[in-house]
Amino acid sequence: MSQTVDRALSILPLLAQGPADLGQVAERLGVHKSTALRLLRTLHEHGLVYRQEDQRYRLGARLFALAQEAVENLDVREIAHPHLVALNDRCGHTVHLAVYEEQEVLYIDKVESRYPVRMYSRIGKPVAITVAAVAKLLLADLTEPERRAIAEKLDYPMYTSRSTPDAAGFLKELAVVREQGWATDLGGHEESINCIGAPIRGADGRFVAAMSVSAPNVVVTAEELLTLLPLVRRTAETISREYSGTNRPKKA
Repeated sequence: MSQTVDRALSILPLLAQGPADLGQVAERLGVHKSTALRLLRTLHEHGLVYRQEDQRYRLGARLFALAQEAVENLDVREIAHPHLVALNDRCGHTVHLAVYEEQEVLYIDKVESRYPVRMYSRIGKPVAITVAAVAKLLLADLTEPERRAIAEKLDYPMYTSRSTPDAAGFLKELAVVREQGWATDLGGHEESINCIGAPIRGADGRFVAAMSVSAPNVVVTAEELLTLLPLVRRTAETISREYSGTNRPKKA
C-alpha cells in the first residue's frame, strides 16, 4: 500500500511541470501503463488531477483549493513561537513577531527579556511603522508602487534624532533592506533601544511575517547586538522552512 501511495504522490510533481500523457506518466514512474492509469484514475476521482480533451493529464482544481485552504489556516505564530523562545533562551533579549495587516504592522507574539529592563511593546499593538525593523522588512517586500504609495501617505514623527525624516529617506532605507534581507532600528524609536530583524517567508518566497531581537544599550551596545544577526537570520530561516513546508527530511 505504501508503494502505491508513493507512486501516486510522485505523479503530482510530474504534472506540476505541465500536462503529461499516460505513457509519459508510466515511463516516469517506471510502471506499466495499466498501473499508471489506475493511479491517475484514483487521483482524478479525488479531483487532484484532471484529464484534458487531448487525453493528457494536468493538476486538478481540488489540489489548488486544498493548497489555498492550507495556507489560509496556517498559524505563523504557532509555528514560530517555540523558535522565538529558543532564541530568547540563547540571547536573553526581547523577541518579537510581527505581521502586516491593513496598512499596519502589528506585534502578534513577544518573548520577554530576562533582564530587568523591559520594553513596553504589547501583542496586538501597532509598531512605529517608519522606524521599526519589523516594519521595514514587511514593507520592503511590497512592490515598488505599493512601497511608494504607502511611504507618501505616512507621517514621519521624529521620535529621536535617528528617526526616518521623510518619504524619500524611508524609500531609500526600504530599498537597502530589500537588497540585504534584514533590518535594524538603532535608536530610531527610542534612543536607548536597538533592534535587529529578519523576515519569515512563505512557500512563494514572500514575507509573511518578521521577527526581531531588541535590547536596551545599558544591557548591550548596538555593535554587540549586531553580532546576533546571523543567529536571528538562522532562526527566521528555520521558521520559514517549517511554515512553508520545505523542511522535509531527506530520504535515506
